[in-house]
Amino acid sequence: QVQLVESGGGLVQAGGSLRLSCAASGSTFSISAVGWYRQAPGKGREWVASVGSGGSTRYADSVKGRFTISRDSTKNTAYLQMNSLTPEDTAVYYCSNAGYWGQGTQVTVSP
Repeated sequence: QVQLVESGGGLVQAGGSLRLSCAASGSTFSISAVGWYRQAPGKGREWVASVGSGGSTRYADSVKGRFTISRDSTKNTAYLQMNSLTPEDTAVYYCSNAGYWGQGTQVTVSP
């Protein structure tokens, strides 16, 4: 079983940055991909970025060039560095690994 805990969300002005963390417990973290997803008010959950067990990364077009996903398997932690934030990035951000989900962390970007 895997438990995931996101942190690092908060309120930031447009143009600002935040770094989200996803701390995992469980033996499958290092051998499975980690994904970040987000859900804005009134919308469905959307995929943001993924990092494979070998470090390969993929991004949604909406965040490409602004967000960077990474992982540190020695710490069982994944990260999402978010730069040049806009109000459209406001959402609850979730991480996922091996079919498990965290509880989410709120990111709010003010104009």
